[in-house]
Amino acid sequence: MKKTYFAIILIPAGLLLTLSIIPKNPLYNVNWALLSVVIMALALLAFFRRFEATGATAKEIALIATLASLAAISRVPFAVLPGVQPTTFMVMLAGYVFGPQTGFMVGAIAALVSNFFLGQGPWTPWQMFGWGLCGLSAGLLAGRQKEFSLGIFAFLAGLWGYLFGWIMNVWHWVAFYYPLTLETFIAAYLASFAFDTFHAVGNVVFAVLLGKSFYQILSRFKKKMLFVYLDSS
Repeated sequence: MKKTYFAIILIPAGLLLTLSIIPKNPLYNVNWALLSVVIMALALLAFFRRFEATGATAKEIALIATLASLAAISRVPFAVLPGVQPTTFMVMLAGYVFGPQTGFMVGAIAALVSNFFLGQGPWTPWQMFGWGLCGLSAGLLAGRQKEFSLGIFAFLAGLWGYLFGWIMNVWHWVAFYYPLTLETFIAAYLASFAFDTFHAVGNVVFAVLLGKSFYQILSRFKKKMLFVYLDSS
């Protein structure tokens, strides 16, 4: 992933959003609920354009579609449990094994597909971006390790239980809180702490119980994908 897309879209957006909490400035009364969705859509478009530019093969596209479908389906049965999201674990494992770009695509598509069952809305681009970053970060972690470390992976999975919630809190804040002040910002984050904790604990439990076996399965599948038959004739 090139840093250019990320910097051009998200850094100015973050600065504008920060300015929006300062009273008596032109941005104070901007409809940030709508504008934030546009910003997220542009960020996702930048990542998808980047993926398209890499010239992914049909095999890679099929892999992403399969992993994203599995991650999406795993979310539906757990919807009744507040904060528990096995999708995060599966997206991170996909990114860890197949790389940051695949991880981002799997996370983004998994959020989109699962919301066809759980409900689409202006929050969908935020979820796509949040889970995309989960997969991206796991892929970057794998690039710094020689072998799979369950402890480090579980720690990152637990951390993303909070990070994903904090990303979604920005949407919740700009959409449902008024006025946008530092006090309402803190209130939004405190209100979600219990749900984020359930998410984090669930991620760690999934990682500890299933991480090693799922990693081995995906690693074997990756080796088969990369295997090349040589013509001996």
